[in-house]
Amino acid sequence: MKLLLTGGCGFIGSAVVRHVLRHTDHVVVNVDKLTYAASEDALEEAGTAHNRHVLIRADIADGAAMHQIFATHEPDAVMHLAAETHVDRSIDGPAVFVQTNVVGTFTLLEVAQRYLATLCPARRAAFRFHHVSTDEVFGALGPGDSAFDETTPYDPRSPYAASKAASDHLVRAWFHTYGLPTIVSNTANNYGPWQFPEKLIPLVTLNALEGKTLPVYGDGSNRRDWIFVEDHAVALLRVLEHGQPGATYAVGARQPRSNLDVVRAICAHLDRRVPDPLGPRERLIQFVVDRPGHDFRYEIDPSRAEAALAWTAPHDFETGLARTIDWYLAHRGWWQALRAGRYAGQRLGTLV
Repeated sequence: MKLLLTGGCGFIGSAVVRHVLRHTDHVVVNVDKLTYAASEDALEEAGTAHNRHVLIRADIADGAAMHQIFATHEPDAVMHLAAETHVDRSIDGPAVFVQTNVVGTFTLLEVAQRYLATLCPARRAAFRFHHVSTDEVFGALGPGDSAFDETTPYDPRSPYAASKAASDHLVRAWFHTYGLPTIVSNTANNYGPWQFPEKLIPLVTLNALEGKTLPVYGDGSNRRDWIFVEDHAVALLRVLEHGQPGATYAVGARQPRSNLDVVRAICAHLDRRVPDPLGPRERLIQFVVDRPGHDFRYEIDPSRAEAALAWTAPHDFETGLARTIDWYLAHRGWWQALRAGRYAGQRLGTLV
């Protein structure tokens, strides 16, 4: 299969590229705008002229560029991961989220629909458009609410979540109206190697290593469901290869944790691996004013996806977190350059 993958230099996208090239014979056409959070380094061996990988720098909202890419490379399937993803940045500047997540997805759908019409019947029947989304489109759960699943109504609360909800609805509309064979997957918070250090786990890890304050929103009781990025990459490929057009798959790893529990777990692992002479790193925790509109809880019930895909996440949270922190310890050069140049760890999304 020739896979056109958008956002393949991003955190999740690069994990998919690595998995596909290491464990399948598929060819990857990687389309990425290479924004601030993208990293060609994250492609690892794929970034050094791999014969089944081609990287094209392009904006998914550029219809002419997307049409040329489809016409030139003639993909058998699309996995659409390209997106602006950081909630705090969406609070500060929502326009780019609408442009990339909504307009970009619309552009891809239009180009893919026109491309599908040019294929022979056999290739048309096999073609798939897999749109990768988030659990944040479902809004906030209360302490006793049932976890999200494929039937949960949408209730997005942040500009980021609203932009992803809009793109999900467009993808489903193109299936029902135009017959484009689309699939949607919604997933939990991803963590693992190569994550840009604006997200919770890498930000806390790097601040703790540098002896800086560990900011925790509110009282730290907000809960998130977590999935190790390499486990998610495997699941995404299974969705693409085995998913049914028109279906939705809620992909999760059954790993809910409060934000405060996550921060404490990071501190404990670092204290074991690289003890701080000044004492346990929990002393660095500082509770800060909560994020505007901060959703209390996300949690996914992955039962249907697990059964349909014959897949469950192999990493538990403790194992995945340890692998993640150890990776950051071993790749100081990568994140130190980012902290010096692109993002120094300052707080975003304060409405000030």
